[in-house]
Amino acid sequence: MILLAIFASVFLLSQVLLGTVWRNRARVAAVNKRLQLIRQGNDRLEIAAQLRKNAPSDFKELPGPVAAFMRSLQRSLFASAIPLTLQQLLLGMGAGMLLVATVLLLSASFSGFPLTPGVFLLCFAFAFAVAVGLPVMIINGIGQRRRKKMEQQFPIALDIFVRALRSGHPVAGAINLLTNEMEDPLGSEFGLIGDEVAYGADLTDALDAMADRWDLEDIRMFVVSLAVQSETGGNLAEILENLSTIIRARASLYLKVRALSSEGRMTGWILTVLPVLTFVGMFLVNPAFYLDVAQDIIFIIGLPLMILWYFIGVFWIRALVDIKV
Repeated sequence: MILLAIFASVFLLSQVLLGTVWRNRARVAAVNKRLQLIRQGNDRLEIAAQLRKNAPSDFKELPGPVAAFMRSLQRSLFASAIPLTLQQLLLGMGAGMLLVATVLLLSASFSGFPLTPGVFLLCFAFAFAVAVGLPVMIINGIGQRRRKKMEQQFPIALDIFVRALRSGHPVAGAINLLTNEMEDPLGSEFGLIGDEVAYGADLTDALDAMADRWDLEDIRMFVVSLAVQSETGGNLAEILENLSTIIRARASLYLKVRALSSEGRMTGWILTVLPVLTFVGMFLVNPAFYLDVAQDIIFIIGLPLMILWYFIGVFWIRALVDIKV
């Protein structure tokens, strides 16, 4: 009986403690970043500037392919929520590339390899792969994961929005409800919209800016629905409920298409990532494998051509697996 009483006491105490910890963890996890910054006493203008960091720019002053790459990188950096500006990221990648190339050249020189043009080209190619290629892949992966979470949250947000409207809340109240209840990234984004509307911005313009930041068609359809309803009138709750049904049907079709094209997308990922990882890994394990042949004239001609064909293949594969739904 004493042992049973001890067991029961320990079990009940552990359940209470674990339940308390789990509830606190869930409550903290449900709070989005914007509300956390507000609780810390930060000014709302500073919070808006911090959350809108790396909002998409046009880069009209740059050539077409470079501008497209810069826009894509900036969108991925914004979606990943990494606390760096695009300028800081580019500066860090440039400094890292120079540092890695310098260390490699000094190491090759101390190891007895002559510093020929091929060795310079090889060292800078490795530095570019380590300091630029790998960070860009990581940022794109994090950004795609958060963008996918945003797509999954949006139909749920529409359902909450519809219920709030039908229970008598105004549009501003429904947005405030989403701000306080939704997790990141959608909770902070609707918090920004609420702040912009409170300072006098038009709701449609604020939502359109959010759609541009995330580049999501679901949000654009939401903006169009609100714009049409504001001009023609009608039951906004019913319109948004139909829109939520359409978005879910579109998401279901999108998942079917992704399942059918999964082999091609996985092949594209492997052919994109594997050459870079193989090159970096082989160089780290056995640098002489490349340095011994870097003095050959064929290597000096072949390496730039190989890099060019690699980028052509990456863009070609991305075009093949980029299926619009």
